[in-house]
Amino acid sequence: MNELENYIQHYFSIDPDDCRKVASLFKVEQLEKGAYWQKAGSRCEKMSFISSGILRVFVTQSKREVTQWIGTSGYFMTDISSFLFGQPARFNIQALTDTLVFTVARSQYIELGKLIPKWNEFEKMFISKCFVVMESRIFDLISLSAEEHYTKLFDQQRELFNQVPLQYLASMLGMTPETFSRIRKKMIS
Repeated sequence: MNELENYIQHYFSIDPDDCRKVASLFKVEQLEKGAYWQKAGSRCEKMSFISSGILRVFVTQSKREVTQWIGTSGYFMTDISSFLFGQPARFNIQALTDTLVFTVARSQYIELGKLIPKWNEFEKMFISKCFVVMESRIFDLISLSAEEHYTKLFDQQRELFNQVPLQYLASMLGMTPETFSRIRKKMIS
């Protein structure tokens, strides 16, 4: 059983046969550092599970890049509004490191409902978890101080601080690189 199957099994409490059916629709894809998984403006026709590596979700606005999310091993990645509703993708998604993903095409994903009778329940749970994560991020953005944001990210994903350019982390946390550096210096002292 690969890490994708382990994740599906654990996260969805899906029976082993259905788990294998779901996992069989995903294909292994390797991205080199700097490669784009998705470019803004095109339709997102896939969803991936990150096996190893780091993907950054970002937009370019007024000559600056704004990082929306940084995905690491164990996370799913897609532009959800484009993937589910066929709208042009809002986000660029780029590999910050060499990255290995398991990818399912949108057409295959749609077939899951026919292949697995309980898929609608699993999908509802998956979308709900995505919503809860976003809800928590929004609440943190409006309720935590910059120092609390920094500390929370450092406590939860310490490895990012050595693998991701710090301006991307600052942007994801909604702060300037200068504020991020000031907090970092204070925390290290």
